[in-house]
Amino acid sequence: MIPLDLFDDPPPEAEARHTPLAPGAELMRGYALDGDAALLRAVESVMAEAPPRHWHTPGGGIMSVATTRCGPLGWVSGPDGYHYAAQHPRTGRPWPAMPACLMDFAVQAARDAGYPRFAPDSCLINLYVPGAKLGLHQDKDERDLRAPIVSLSLGLPAVFLFGGHQRSDRTERYRLVHGDVVVWGGPSRLRFHGVLPLADGTHTLVGRRRLNVTFRKVG
Repeated sequence: MIPLDLFDDPPPEAEARHTPLAPGAELMRGYALDGDAALLRAVESVMAEAPPRHWHTPGGGIMSVATTRCGPLGWVSGPDGYHYAAQHPRTGRPWPAMPACLMDFAVQAARDAGYPRFAPDSCLINLYVPGAKLGLHQDKDERDLRAPIVSLSLGLPAVFLFGGHQRSDRTERYRLVHGDVVVWGGPSRLRFHGVLPLADGTHTLVGRRRLNVTFRKVG
């Protein structure tokens, strides 16, 4: 397939359409538009309880994306590496509970993408501001790699990179806009992916931000 032009909004007929990216991976255009306001309120409630912060990487750098989490297990990064923890490493408190509307959304999105038994126990919220980016990486810290990743985009558009099983493999570029969802699992579960630096702009509901909400089954 030919990715949508990076600088144009997707045409109306592209909305709510399932587009295969690779075996086991789908881009669902406009999938979250009907319930976007409620989903955004739920995400904002999590960020109010556990404010996003810029975490250190194992190599000593600082992530340009600020993150927070909800659900029983939260992904954390630090000098000791990447892992999941039941408590915030600084406060010792449990992560906020995953709002029901987020859980229901993730389960339904996975089902519609061909994964009927998805039951996420972790939700990672990435907060991007203009210039923030996410380098190519694999989501491989989960114990249960049979479950897919469900990724929801809210706010400013972003260019999503979707590659192969080696970092050096060619990547395709897809412009994700507010309400788009990407689901990948099965043979594509460990594909490398990332996000190019976020372009400046303002979204009507989200402002000068992009919120990426990813749901995982850790184990």
